[in-house]
Amino acid sequence: MPELDALDLALVTALRENPRAGVLQLSRITRVARATVQARLDRMEQAGVITGYGPDVDLAAAGFGVLAFVTLEITQGALDRVREDLAAIPGVLEAYAITGVGDVLCQVAATSHADLQQTLLRIDSSPSVARSTSAIALSTVISRRDLPLLTSRPGGRASRSPAFR
Repeated sequence: MPELDALDLALVTALRENPRAGVLQLSRITRVARATVQARLDRMEQAGVITGYGPDVDLAAAGFGVLAFVTLEITQGALDRVREDLAAIPGVLEAYAITGVGDVLCQVAATSHADLQQTLLRIDSSPSVARSTSAIALSTVISRRDLPLLTSRPGGRASRSPAFR
């Protein structure tokens, strides 16, 4: 999919601000025909830009108030095995293959420090993990966000909807 235009960004912004909005409400918010909104949403979904509409969950409010980042050094060629081992641990929220000192960076959530310790022990029990280093998050400075990045592109192509302002 080519870069997002002004209407695409307006729709993503409207969805962020009104996550339960339907196509009709989005068309009213953006002042664009309902069919145009539906076509744009379908296009962004098919291109993989919009990946879901599920609820955003505050893990701390749900009882998982301890967040940690764990860097793993793994044995050579063991990324697939580590992926399987990490996927079996519910507290592992995300894991990325990285460059630098470590090989994999994980985001881990737990209900307590004791629960975190058990999760770390499970991670370390993988035969493919040679070493792990963890850091506990004390507070969130900036929550995950995407709109500032999406809207930062200079210019962009004109909207295909002449009525959109």
